[in-house]
Amino acid sequence: MAPAGSRECLAAALRAGAGSVYFGVGKLNMRAHAATNFTIQDLPHVVRLCHSCGARAYLTCNVVVYDEELEEMKGLLRAARTAEVDAVIAADMSVIRYARRIGLEVHISVQANVSNLEALRAYAEYADVVVLARELSLARIRRIITAVESEPICGPSGRPVRIEIFAHGALCIAISGKCGMSLAAHNRSANRGECFQLCRRRYRVQDAETGFELELDNQYVMSPSDLCTIRVLDQLLDAGVAVLKLEGRGRSAAYVSTVTSVYREAAEAWLQGDWSEQKVEAWEARLHSVFNRSFWHGGYYLAQEFRAWSGAPGSQATEQRVFAGSVLKFYARVGVAEIYLNAGELRVGCTIEITGPTTGVLRHEVKELRSDDAAGNTIQITHAPKGSRVLVHLPQKVRRGDKVFTVQKKKLD
Repeated sequence: MAPAGSRECLAAALRAGAGSVYFGVGKLNMRAHAATNFTIQDLPHVVRLCHSCGARAYLTCNVVVYDEELEEMKGLLRAARTAEVDAVIAADMSVIRYARRIGLEVHISVQANVSNLEALRAYAEYADVVVLARELSLARIRRIITAVESEPICGPSGRPVRIEIFAHGALCIAISGKCGMSLAAHNRSANRGECFQLCRRRYRVQDAETGFELELDNQYVMSPSDLCTIRVLDQLLDAGVAVLKLEGRGRSAAYVSTVTSVYREAAEAWLQGDWSEQKVEAWEARLHSVFNRSFWHGGYYLAQEFRAWSGAPGSQATEQRVFAGSVLKFYARVGVAEIYLNAGELRVGCTIEITGPTTGVLRHEVKELRSDDAAGNTIQITHAPKGSRVLVHLPQKVRRGDKVFTVQKKKLD
């Protein structure tokens, strides 16, 4: 299950092999502050695109809802049902109950902090998929899934509840994301999708009366590393996990494309009995190439102590993407894009990524560049400077206005 915070990310997720995509509309979701949220008018398009690619479309409506917002919430869910959204992801009982009342499938969000069988039985009255709390060990997850299958514990569909886990992405220092720090400091609630991520900063702890200062063993004591389960994914799937949730609605299309394709390949390798340590190493290297705060491998699932602090304020990605220009035209008959380099340069041998609302993400190593000389003749070149127009042969269609980036190795401290 891949994230989509924009049309580019939606296309990237689907092209990378997502089995389902989750997205937000308006303010009633945990990324309410994101400028890239979809509108209610976008719902039919998003659903049609997902279904045309064989994927399911999930609307997130997982914030705390107040009385004055109930009618807005109900209107959103009715629009979702009309657009044939496959399910709503929710934690607030007002959303859960109304969705069931109008016949909209429900998935229980991680914000519900489902940590035991009794809680799961209660939510199974409303939901066909339940996301377990991120803090559970693999042994506890396995026991819950065994009980679901043996009883069985069924959702409204009459089938055993499917268990979803958080598989990759940012972790919060709070239990299942229930943090009050942003609310206390800026009156912006994390549980309303408005988190300021104050935990990602450095802090000095000092006794106000004596001036005594605590010596901390890490500069980012509240900033966890990102969860990465690729090393133990086979164990999670062996346990019976049905859905792998990939975090990142605030991330780039390149992040969505890379993370989705890696976990898709890994899941297929497990299904086909083709799992190997060599593949795990290659997958992990690809995950390191896009945004990450370093990785906590396996997270709580391996019952490890929480010592996976990020140690840095920003991304530890091994690659960076530098904007170079935009696509002016694509000549479909010969598979060539005309690119205007208004911000950077291209060289033969460099790697580029082209992103767009329909294109998603196309990564390509430039093997040949062509441009027009002073006489108007098209010639082969090895370097295209900033300000020039250049022709690049591509393996798939791109569109006018798509952005072009060069992919470069990033120097890390």
